[in-house]
Order: sequence, then C-alpha cells, then structure tokens
Amino acid sequence: MSGEQKAEAKGEQAKGKLKETAGRLTGNERLTAEGRADQAKGDAREAKEKIKDTFKH
Repeated sequence: MSGEQKAEAKGEQAKGKLKETAGRLTGNERLTAEGRADQAKGDAREAKEKIKDTFKH
C-alpha cells in the first residue's frame, strides 16, 4: 500500500472518529452518523489497498 493512500485512509478514519465523538458529546445524531460513515469509508479504502498489495506480490 502506498504511503500516501495509507495516510489518506487513516486520516479519514481519524476524522470520522472525531466527528462521531463530537456528535455523541453534543447529542447530535447527524454528526455521529457522518463520523461513522467517514470511518467506514476509510476502512473500505484501507481494505482496497491491502487487496491491491496482495495481488502485487
């Protein structure tokens, strides 16, 4: 997995976790849901890159 794409996936995961936490603290369900979605997007991107790496070797 290229370093840039890995960092991007981890960044999305971290951003999602922050949004989710902020949403929970403020009681904002929409923000909590956005945070979960961002985390899922980061997880999917990371999984895609791992699959690509598997087939490269």
